[in-house]
Amino acid sequence: MVVSGWFVVSLLLAQPSPRQSAAIRAAEFDVGGAVTLLEASASQADTGARIPLLYLRGLIAAREAFREGGAPGALAPVREAITELGALSKGQPGEAEIARLVLQAAAAAAQSERDEMRLYIESAMQMEVVQRAAGQRGAPLVSAAEVAGDLWLQVYRYDDARTAYTVAAERVGFTPRILSGLARAARRLNDMPAACAAYHRLVDAWGARPALPAEIVEARAYLSDCAP
Repeated sequence: MVVSGWFVVSLLLAQPSPRQSAAIRAAEFDVGGAVTLLEASASQADTGARIPLLYLRGLIAAREAFREGGAPGALAPVREAITELGALSKGQPGEAEIARLVLQAAAAAAQSERDEMRLYIESAMQMEVVQRAAGQRGAPLVSAAEVAGDLWLQVYRYDDARTAYTVAAERVGFTPRILSGLARAARRLNDMPAACAAYHRLVDAWGARPALPAEIVEARAYLSDCAP
């Protein structure tokens, strides 16, 4: 795992909590697996699992809604998560409010409402900076900045996507998700050297582990066209 060397080692040595394990899963492209871990933790009365669980479920649902053209019915689970996060945050800065803003952005992106999406995601990113500067949590498990990259890719704003992933890397490190995002943004911008560099970093970091998510298959395939 590549969140950053010291972070990964510390997690492994400290026997990560369910939340930390879920963060590792999410960073390694297994958001569904992260949700499963959080659901198990929530079933054991872990109140700290509720916000990240709502958040990740909302992100998954928003992506599915985009595939369905942003239909209101498809967005219903996202709206429900937004409502519950709003009740938890009570409009106050913090993890729940950042998660709510990110899901508002994801819902807007599902309907290709780029201006509305920008408003919400930039508000989430700004709040996340302030919270982290104060030693508090930002968005749970998947930072607002990297979701911003995902959403900008989704709505075909590739320069914005690359900028967002670059910011995310500066804030949380070069996770597999962020490296993949940087590579994909570079590809869409026809910047082959940057795409090759990001994919090389991703594949090198992934190593020989047996799991082969689509992002790793994509990276290895692309590298066959890169200079040695």
